[in-house]
Amino acid sequence: MNNLLKLFIIATVFSFYQIDAQYVVKKDTLSGTELSFALDERVNDALEKIEDKCDRNASAPVKVPPKVLVANRELTNAEICRKNPKIMGYKIQVVIVKSNEEATKISTEFRNNFRNLKVEKDASLRPNYKILAGSYFSSQSASDDLRNIKKVYPSARVIPYAVFCVEAK
Repeated sequence: MNNLLKLFIIATVFSFYQIDAQYVVKKDTLSGTELSFALDERVNDALEKIEDKCDRNASAPVKVPPKVLVANRELTNAEICRKNPKIMGYKIQVVIVKSNEEATKISTEFRNNFRNLKVEKDASLRPNYKILAGSYFSSQSASDDLRNIKKVYPSARVIPYAVFCVEAK
């Protein structure tokens, strides 16, 4: 009996809710397709008042903002860095060694010889390790440092590598 009373109350509430709503068919303003939905009469009246205030004059000219023409020029390094924090640049590959211990030893030795260059180990060729130095935008900008490094490490060369833009020269 108690369950029957609860069911009756819930059914009554939903039936009053459906009585208040009406079935509305509207035309979509962009594509012209018909949209059908249940909507309260007061909400529908408020929407129609707002729609009546809209200017639907199709013959009115549409203002198009003027196009800004930018001369085709090469971007500066600062403009490139603002767009991409990591870019394809160049690093100097000092040596390739066979073990992590040897790579650590050469990295320390390199830091002592060239204090102005950042050095890092790249383990992507495991079991071999690359010792990389510097970060450069172009191979030409690496040439001065490469000349100095080749005096100590003759096998050094410039390779393309992803670099952080703020570190590059």
